Amino acid sequence: MKFGPASPADAIGGVTVHTLRQGSLVLKKGTTIGPAEVETLTRAGVKEIVVVRLEEGDVSEDVAAASIARAVAGDGIHVERAFTGRANLFATKAGVLVVDRAKVDRINGVDEAITFATLAAFKPVVEGEMVATVKLIPFGVEAKLRDAAVAAAAGGGALRIAPYVIKRVGIVSTLLPGLASKVVEKTLRVTVERLAPAGATIMAERRVPHDEGALAAAIKELLGLGAELVIVFGASAIADRRDVIPAAIAGIGGAIEHFGMPVDPGNLLLIGNAGGVPVLGAPGCARSPVENGFDWVLMRLLAGLKVTRAELTGMGVGGLLMEIVTRPQPRESLATDSNRNIAAVILAAGRSTRMGGPNKLLAELGGMPLVRIVTEQVLASQASDVIVVTGHQAEQVEKALLGLKVKFVRNPDFAEGLASSVKAGIAAVPANADGAVICLGDMPLISAHLIDRLIEAFAPDRGNLIAVPVSDGRRGNPVLWSRRFFSELMTLDGDIGARHLIEKHSEAVAEVPVEGHGAFLDIDTPQALEAARRS
Repeated sequence: MKFGPASPADAIGGVTVHTLRQGSLVLKKGTTIGPAEVETLTRAGVKEIVVVRLEEGDVSEDVAAASIARAVAGDGIHVERAFTGRANLFATKAGVLVVDRAKVDRINGVDEAITFATLAAFKPVVEGEMVATVKLIPFGVEAKLRDAAVAAAAGGGALRIAPYVIKRVGIVSTLLPGLASKVVEKTLRVTVERLAPAGATIMAERRVPHDEGALAAAIKELLGLGAELVIVFGASAIADRRDVIPAAIAGIGGAIEHFGMPVDPGNLLLIGNAGGVPVLGAPGCARSPVENGFDWVLMRLLAGLKVTRAELTGMGVGGLLMEIVTRPQPRESLATDSNRNIAAVILAAGRSTRMGGPNKLLAELGGMPLVRIVTEQVLASQASDVIVVTGHQAEQVEKALLGLKVKFVRNPDFAEGLASSVKAGIAAVPANADGAVICLGDMPLISAHLIDRLIEAFAPDRGNLIAVPVSDGRRGNPVLWSRRFFSELMTLDGDIGARHLIEKHSEAVAEVPVEGHGAFLDIDTPQALEAARRS
C-alpha cells in the first residue's frame, strides 16, 4: 500500500488520509479521488493532498473487515455492512454471549492493522445489541494478513449467542425465627425481575423450615413438578458443604459440584445437581437487585451452559464487583465503643399540610411544643452535635427552641419535600462526625435512651453502618447513618425518605429491638394530636 503526498491530478484513484478544509471546501477523510474531486481541489487552490493507494495483493479496509467479521460470527450473530474499515456484529436473539478467547487473541495477534473487540464473555445480551466489532486501522491491508486473520478464526464461531433455554424455575425459601416474610416477598420480586430477560418464570415456590429433611422434600417436589432449575434461598448462609442446603441436595441423590466463588458479592454460592437439573444455593446478596456473582452463574445456567469449577475459580480477576460497604475503607478510622462521634439532625421544616393549617411542630403536648420535646430528648442523648433543619415558619420554630444548644440550618427548598431537608441537614454535619442520626421533629415519644441504643449499635468494625429501631418486623425512626452513606442521602429527591437505601444496603443494617410506639408515632393530623394528648 502506497502512502504519501500527491498533486490532485496524480491522486486519482487514491483515498484521502485526512479531512481537508480550505475555504468553503471540505473533503472528508476516506474520500476516493476522481476527476470531480481533482477539479474541486484545483479550483480551491490545493496543490498537494495526502492519499493512500492499494497495490496488487492488497484489499481495502471494508473488504478486510467484512471478511474477518463473517469468519468469526457464529450462531445468533449478524454482521452489519462494513463502513470506514469497521464491521459491527449484533445479536439476533437474546441470550448469553459465548466468546472463544483463544481465537480472539489469535486474530488480534496477526497484525497491528487488524483489531477485533467483543463484549465480556458470558455477558447477557438482548436482540439487536452490538456484541463485537472488527476495525481495520489503515485503509487497506495485504490480502495475506486478511487471510491469516480469517484462518485464525479456525472455522468460525469465535463468538455466538447461547439462547435461553430454561423457562421453568422452582424456588425454595427456608425460614428461621426472625426472618420477616417481607424479606422473602422481596426476594421473590427481585428473582422475577432477574428471570424476565431470559423469558423464564417461577413455576412454583415453597417456604419450609431451615431443616435438611423439609428442604430435601421441597426440592424433590419441585423437580417432580417439572422445574428445569431450582434455586434455594437459605434463611442462613451456607457455611460448609455439610450444611443444610448441600446436605438436602445430597439427601435426594444429588451432587454438589462446587461451593464458593471468588466473586464479591457472591462468595457463598453453591452449584449442585439433582437428576440432571441444576440446583443453586443462592448467596445472601441474591436477595438484592444489584449485580453480583449469582447473576453471572444464573444467566449461564438459563442459557443451558454448564458452569465448570475451572470457570468459577477463574472469575477472581474482575470479581470484585462493587464497594462492600460493610468493610473498612482505606485510611478510615473506625468508630469503636469508646470514640463514637454521632451528630443528630432534626427535620423541622415541613408545612404540616395534613394538620389543616396549624404547624404541628408548634402544637403543645403537656404544655411544651412537639419540636422542643423531640429536641430536648436528642440533646439528652450521646449525640455530639444537634442540627435542626427549619423552613416553614422558621422563625416560630426557632423561637420554640430558644435557649437550647442547637445549630439551626434553614432549608429554602422545604416545599419540595422531606428529601430537601435531609440533604440540608446532612450537609451541615461536622466533618469529624462518623455518622448522623436523622430524627423527625413530630415524633414526641422518641427518647434519649432510644437514640443512645442506636449509637451503641453503630459498629463499623463489625459492619453495622445503619442502625434502625424495629418492632415485630416493622422498622421505625430515627435512623442512624454512617458517613459512608452521606453521598447517597444527598441524592434523595421529593417527599420520599431513605427507606430504599436501607433495603439496598441491608447487609449493613443493625436492627435495634424496641417496645412501645415511640419509634412509630408521628403527629400528622389533628386526630393524632388529640390521641397523643389523651394518652
